[in-house]
Amino acid sequence: MPKNSKAVKRELDDDVTESVKDLLSNEDACEDSFKKPSLVINNHDAGGKECDAEEGASDGEEEERPAWNSKLQYILAQVGFSVGLGNVWRFPYLCQKNGGGAYLVPYLILLILIGIPLFFLELAVGQRIRRGSIGVWNYISPRLGGIGFASCVVCFFVALYYNVIISWSLFYFSQSFQQPLPWHECPLVKNKTNMYVVPECEKSSATTYYWYREALNISDSISEGGGLNWKMTLCLLAAWLMVCLAMIKGIQSSGKVMYFSSLFPYVVLICFLVRALLLKGSVDGIRHMFTPKLEIMLEAKVWREAATQVFFALGLGFGGVIAFSSYNKRDNNCHFDAVLVSFINFFTSVLATLVVFAVLGFKANIMNDKCIALNTNRIVDLLGNGLEPSLIPHHINLTQSSQVSAEDYHKMISIIKDVKENEYDKLGLDSCSIEDELNKAVQGTGLAFIAFTEAMTHFPASPFWSVMFFLMLVNLGLGSMFGTIEGILTPLIDTFKVRKEFLTVGCCLLAFSIGLLFVQRSGNYFVTMFDDYSATLPLLIVVILENVAIAWFYGIDKFFEDLKDMLGFTPCRFYYYMWKYITPILLLVLLCASFIQLAMTPPSYSAWIQEEAVEKSLRFPTWGIVVCISLVVMAVLPVPAVFGLRYFNIIEDNGGGHSAVSYKKGRIIKECALPGEDDDASLIQGKSPSEAPSPMPGNAIYRKPSGGGPTDTDTAPNGRYGIGYLMADVPDMPESDL
Repeated sequence: MPKNSKAVKRELDDDVTESVKDLLSNEDACEDSFKKPSLVINNHDAGGKECDAEEGASDGEEEERPAWNSKLQYILAQVGFSVGLGNVWRFPYLCQKNGGGAYLVPYLILLILIGIPLFFLELAVGQRIRRGSIGVWNYISPRLGGIGFASCVVCFFVALYYNVIISWSLFYFSQSFQQPLPWHECPLVKNKTNMYVVPECEKSSATTYYWYREALNISDSISEGGGLNWKMTLCLLAAWLMVCLAMIKGIQSSGKVMYFSSLFPYVVLICFLVRALLLKGSVDGIRHMFTPKLEIMLEAKVWREAATQVFFALGLGFGGVIAFSSYNKRDNNCHFDAVLVSFINFFTSVLATLVVFAVLGFKANIMNDKCIALNTNRIVDLLGNGLEPSLIPHHINLTQSSQVSAEDYHKMISIIKDVKENEYDKLGLDSCSIEDELNKAVQGTGLAFIAFTEAMTHFPASPFWSVMFFLMLVNLGLGSMFGTIEGILTPLIDTFKVRKEFLTVGCCLLAFSIGLLFVQRSGNYFVTMFDDYSATLPLLIVVILENVAIAWFYGIDKFFEDLKDMLGFTPCRFYYYMWKYITPILLLVLLCASFIQLAMTPPSYSAWIQEEAVEKSLRFPTWGIVVCISLVVMAVLPVPAVFGLRYFNIIEDNGGGHSAVSYKKGRIIKECALPGEDDDASLIQGKSPSEAPSPMPGNAIYRKPSGGGPTDTDTAPNGRYGIGYLMADVPDMPESDL
C-alpha cells in the first residue's frame, strides 16, 4: 500500500462527511418548509421549462396561508363553532322530553359512534389537504367535488337566519338596561274613563306579549308580510357589522375575538348556576331533570333525536370544521382535538341543562305559589256557595291566601276532591303541581325569550342578569357564525383566489340584503322554515357523501396511511370500521328516519294569533311548500351537477395542471406540466443538495417510467407518482374548475 494511502482515505472520509452534512442540512431545511405556515405556488412555463423559484423570488407566485397563533386559539375557535345556541335551548328540551337523565345514555353512545369519528374525519382531511371544503372534496374525488359547493350553500342558508337570532338577542340586550325590565308587567292602556291591561297580554303573559308584540310585532300568518320591523332591521345590521369586522382579516382577526366569544359564555353559565342554586325551588328543577325515565330509552324516536342533536351539535357538514383545521400545522394531533372538542361540547350541554332547569325550577315554584294563592281565593269565594267551611282543616288560615303552603293547599284539595267527587270539576280548582309546571316543555326561542326572561324578572338585580344572559347568547351565536362564515369564505378564496376583504364585505352585504326577509313582521315564520328545511336533510346528505368519499372513493387504507404519516402514529382500528361500515349505515338510517318524519308531518309552522293570544299550528301555503322544497333542492343540487359535468367531461376530471411536489432524502423532485404531455412519458430532473438554490420545492417532473421497469416510486393519494412523502401542506392541490 502506498505511503499516502491513509491520507487519501482521510480525504475521502472528509468528502463523505461533508456530503452527509450537506445532505442533512438540506433535509433539515426541507423539514422546516413542512412546518412553515406560508405556502408557495410556483409558476409553470408555457414551454415546459423547469420553473425554479426561490422563496421570495420574482418568478414565483407566493401565497401565504395564515396559521393559528396558538393551539389554544384554534381549540377555542372549534369550541366556539360547535358550542352554540342549540346547547342552551335545544339540548335541555330534548333531555326533558326524552327521559331526563336517561337521555344522556343514547346521546353518549351516538356521540362515540357518529360524532367523534365524523368530527375526526373532517379535522383530518382539512389539516391533511389544507384547503376549504371545495378544494378538499375536489382533491379527494373530483366527481364528488360538488360536496364542497353544497356545504357552502348550506352555510349561507344557515347564516341568513342564524344572524337574525343574534339580532333578537342584541335587541333584548339593549332593552335590559332598565329597572324594572320592560317585560316585567303587562302594559296598561288608558281610555276615556279608566285604565285597563292590554287584552293580548292579559290572555297570555307579560313576557309572551313582549316577545310577540313589542319585539317581533308578528303577523298572524306567513302570508301577511306586514312590512319591515325597523327595530329588528337595525339590530340585524349591527349583527352583520360585527360579523364582518371580526371576519375581514380571516383567522388573524376572528381568532382574537374567539378568546372572548368562546370563554365568556362559560363564565355566565357558571355564574347563573351558582345564583340559581341559591334560589328557592332550583333543586326541584334539577331533580326533575335528572330523574331517569328508563322506559323511554326503548323508543326509536329518542335515538333518532339524540343522533340528530349529536350531528348538529358538532357542526358537521358545514365546512367550518374543515376550514378551521386547514390553518393547522401538518403534524398537529387532530385526533386529540376531535375527542377534546366533542367532550367539551357534551359537558357544555350538560352545564347549560343544569342552569336551565335550576332557573325553571325557581320559575315553577313562583308560578305554583301564584296558582295556590289564586285558587285559595277561589275556595274562599266558594265557601257557603257549594263548599262547606267544615271541609277546611282548622290550622289553615284562608284570610291570608299568599301564606298558604303547598302542603296545606294539597290537603284541602284532596279533602274537597273526596267529598265533592262528582261536583269537583265544576268548581274550577287547579291542582297546582310543580311537576306540571316543569313538564311544560319549552325549546328554542320560547325558552330564551319567554320562559327564561320571565324567570329573570323575579331575580334580585334582574337587569344585571338579563344583560349577562343576552350577552352570553350573542357570544354563543357569534362563535357559531364565525365558523359558518369561514365555511363559506375559505373554500371560495382557496378556489377562486379572491381578496378576503372584498369577499367578506360582499358576502355580508348580500346576506344582510336577503336577511331583510326575516325582519319583516312575518319574519319569524321564515326563520322556522329555513331552520327546518334548509339544513337538516342537506347536511345529512353532505356528511354521508363525505364519509363515502373517504371510505370508498379515496380508500380507507390510503387514508389511514395519510393519518399515520401526518400524526406519527396509526389511529385506533375502531375508526377503520366506523368510517367504512358503521357510521355510513347509521347515517343512512337517520336519513331514512328524517324522510319518514317529514312525510308523516305536513309542512307547518306555529303562528301567533293576536286576537286569541295563542299559538296555532298552520300549514304552509302552496308557495311556502314550493320554497321548502326549493331550499332542499338548491342545497343538494351542486353534488349531481358537478358529478354530471365531470362524468361527461364538460369539465376535465384532472387537477388542471397543478403541480404535485414530492420529497425524498434531501432531494427536491419538481414537477412542471408540459403542454400535450402524455401521462406515461417520463422526465426525471433533480438537483443535488449542493446545487439546489433553495430548500423550497420547485417544479421539475418525476413520473412513472413507461417501460414498466422496477421503480421505487409510491403512488400519491392524488393519483400522481412521487417519492417518499406527499407534501400535504403545499397549496398545489387540485381545485375546482368551475
